[in-house]
Amino acid sequence: CYAIHESFVYSRRTEPGTQPPLVTLHLRRGTCRDFALFMMEAVRSLGFAARFVTGYIYVPTRDKLEVRGGGSTHAWCQVYLPGAGWVEFDPTNGIVGNRELIRVAVARHPRQAIPLSGSYSGSASSFLGMDVEVKVTRE
Repeated sequence: CYAIHESFVYSRRTEPGTQPPLVTLHLRRGTCRDFALFMMEAVRSLGFAARFVTGYIYVPTRDKLEVRGGGSTHAWCQVYLPGAGWVEFDPTNGIVGNRELIRVAVARHPRQAIPLSGSYSGSASSFLGMDVEVKVTRE
């Protein structure tokens, strides 16, 4: 997780889907989706179960250190560690544990973990876009 965060370059990409893990390794560049899939395949090759997570990352203030993947949907992975259960790993930000990660969908493969879905009925020219707002409250 930390090695990906430190050694790979994060880039935003608007195209859907993920690039193959070998492409991510070769380019040493990718999106949060690419880094999550890359880490999943790496830990699976070591015999651990892993799954893909999509959601949001909570950025409490803009004054804190830069958080990659904030302000839009974000992706990371969970790895099953015997004795600990499913543990969250965000290789994009080097985060271990669920600190500031807001889960929306969890699946074995990225194409199964779609954070938003739905349909629109009307002419294409009248659709102006969509905004998602996440409000974090403490109880």
